[in-house]
Amino acid sequence: MEQVAVEFKGIEKKMRHKLIGPIDLKLPQGHVIGLIGENGSGKSTLIHMILRIVFPDRGSIAWFGENYQHEIPWDIRSKIGFVSEKSNTEEDNLTAEEAAEFRALWYRDWDQQYFEDLLGKFKVPRNIKLRKMSKGERRKYEISAALAPHPKLLLLDEPSSGLDPFAWKLMIDELRSFMEPGDVTILLSTHIVDEVKRLADYVVLMNHGKLHGMAEKDSLMDNWKEIWINGSMDVVDDLPGIIQVQHEFQGVIRMITTECLEVEKILHDSGIQVLKTRMLELDEILELWLKGHLPAGVQPGKGD
Repeated sequence: MEQVAVEFKGIEKKMRHKLIGPIDLKLPQGHVIGLIGENGSGKSTLIHMILRIVFPDRGSIAWFGENYQHEIPWDIRSKIGFVSEKSNTEEDNLTAEEAAEFRALWYRDWDQQYFEDLLGKFKVPRNIKLRKMSKGERRKYEISAALAPHPKLLLLDEPSSGLDPFAWKLMIDELRSFMEPGDVTILLSTHIVDEVKRLADYVVLMNHGKLHGMAEKDSLMDNWKEIWINGSMDVVDDLPGIIQVQHEFQGVIRMITTECLEVEKILHDSGIQVLKTRMLELDEILELWLKGHLPAGVQPGKGD
């Protein structure tokens, strides 16, 4: 049975202008989960509830299989790394070295050499206050500081904000290396679809505070496709997962399916020629998903 890093059960939180939830969601341990949604969809609130910055009005959260009513014990909190969408103003007047020295007091597994190595790779300037750094330089410090204690759960809220393309690629490479031990879980909240394509094992979709489910990214990419065939419209009635169909010209039918592998098998067994297939881009899949076309096996509001 796959272990779970964080589990939400019946979570609800009333915010000023919207309700977050109800949310039932399991974040599988040892994987990267891409949390996708528009601004204001509730992504940051979800992360803040994991950190106990925000407390839910209803429901429960379990960390590594354990529930805690109030504060998370320090041995659990020290396993959690966090890069916030907004920089911590309390560190503004500290240098990277000074801020790291303070952070190290809160993490028993702080790895100073690893931190120094990351600063070097990211070319973070030394001996200047964080508030005087560019947005990208500061972000690179924050990523380095989040990785330094070797957390088992890493929460990243728009981590690439301010990074140039070279630093962005380096961040992707470092996160991949960080995942190599196999027991680290990353929750990556982002609006950059390419980050999810490169890193994520699972995709969680939120919109207007509602969870639209969780699906395996590779399954999405393998199964959501555009297919062209020669045949009559009657053929489509027997095919699974068809969400769009159009008769184009001279007997050619174009369709989009969420179950391409099964569709191709049925067409092959029926002797119907597939003229062409096109893998949908992830942003196209997400747009269709938001319109109510769910991935196979996904139920609305469920993230098991």
